Amino acid sequence: MVISRRELLKTVGAAGVMGALPGLVRAQGVGKLEKPSLTIAVGGQALIYYLPLSVAHLKGYFKDEGLNVTIADFAGGSKALQAVVGGSADVVSGAFEHTISLQSKGQFYRCFVLQGRAPMIVLGVSKKTVPGYKTPADLKGKKVGVTAPGSSTNMMVSFFLDKHGVKPTDVSYVGVGAGAGAVTAIRSGQVDAISNLDPVISTLVKDDAIQIIADTRTLKDSREIFGGDMPAGCLYASQSFIDANPNTTQALTNAIVRADKWIQSVPASDIAKLVPTSYLLGDTALYELALKGNHEALSPDGMVPEDGPQTALNALAAYVPHFDRTKIDLSRIWTNQFAMKANQTYPHA
Repeated sequence: MVISRRELLKTVGAAGVMGALPGLVRAQGVGKLEKPSLTIAVGGQALIYYLPLSVAHLKGYFKDEGLNVTIADFAGGSKALQAVVGGSADVVSGAFEHTISLQSKGQFYRCFVLQGRAPMIVLGVSKKTVPGYKTPADLKGKKVGVTAPGSSTNMMVSFFLDKHGVKPTDVSYVGVGAGAGAVTAIRSGQVDAISNLDPVISTLVKDDAIQIIADTRTLKDSREIFGGDMPAGCLYASQSFIDANPNTTQALTNAIVRADKWIQSVPASDIAKLVPTSYLLGDTALYELALKGNHEALSPDGMVPEDGPQTALNALAAYVPHFDRTKIDLSRIWTNQFAMKANQTYPHA
């Protein structure tokens, strides 16, 4: 049975509607939701890289917008991408550059709200299996752990090696996930180096298990490595989904922008208390330290930096063999239209 807004007001009173059913009221603010129930695919939800998604879910921001969101968690971003292309998910919480790689294959997907404005990916070398590391050339013939082959962690290490004269094919990539399994892979010697994110990296640093050789957790370091602003985690969907569901897309954006702002406004201890204990990898203090180390890299407002798409294209072109950048129309892979409106609706955390 569908209850009209007028009938609802009669039933619980105008003052009660906001408290009783905030999702209904806010959803009407962006128009009728075309698809209130949907699935978001993500590759490694426990990573700080995807923290805004978790916050939006745990704080009830999706529900406030009238959305019933199911989050499907995969081992890496490339797996999440496959889920949306295959039709088992509607939206991806993944790396910005995936929109470019999809367009190169004739598939048009667009980023509509940003979660991270730097990749937050760190490349570290095992002190156990490569104790005498001096230059990237020492990684030739070695195994490098990434969240999943083809994911942004894979791209970052390949881009870094290429810049230092080492072909990406000179190393072997091993999918190790984004949690405790990744930590174990280094500790046990399954891999010789690792390209991953926090809290995995901070855990390994605390163990004195790795030597960090490339770090994109700050804007300064990220710009030095990639040559400009490198947009990272975002929500993206097919252009056909966005066209068919503009109000739903706006509602999703509103929730993520609220999460972006909340993260910037609270101490790390509040975030650590909110997330599931599994995110902490057994060390709350270390997780809080990792949050502080990645704070600058998390987006404050969901907006894609103007030079970001070009930086991402340059990185992808260096990573993918024979990549034809002339086939890419950057204007079709991103928009700040929804994030701008969300910032007007929610100017503060």
